[in-house]
Amino acid sequence: MQYLHTMVRVGDLEKSLDFYCNKLGLREVRRMSNEKGRYTLVYLAAPEDERRARDDAAPLLELTWNWDEHAYDGGRNFGHLAFRVDDIYATCGRLADAGVVINRPPRDGHMAFIRSPDGISIELLQKGGSLAKAEPWASMANTGTW
Repeated sequence: MQYLHTMVRVGDLEKSLDFYCNKLGLREVRRMSNEKGRYTLVYLAAPEDERRARDDAAPLLELTWNWDEHAYDGGRNFGHLAFRVDDIYATCGRLADAGVVINRPPRDGHMAFIRSPDGISIELLQKGGSLAKAEPWASMANTGTW
């Protein structure tokens, strides 16, 4: 398993970038905007991790700016932890067998979400390309929130 990123929702992207980059010293290594979903993702790395982060080999801070939402309360600004796994189906199977609820099953062979005992969302992402869709995951519904 490889630790990937921590996601934080931000209400004002430019103000957040000023804080994280200009003041704290992190560096932007990747950005993606989605018009249909109305959000922008900006990935930041610590200066000593920047080279490795560009090669997808260092943990990142993901700033998520939802274009239509500008205030978060009750801890909704903290999103999730993310880990890359070698086999998402085997990982989810092992977790389910251990009593962990798979909140968002890996229906697409690529992504799943679980929660820690304290309610922290954890995203699991398949290493490399998505695996072929497989049961029981392909038809499994979401459980709770993630």
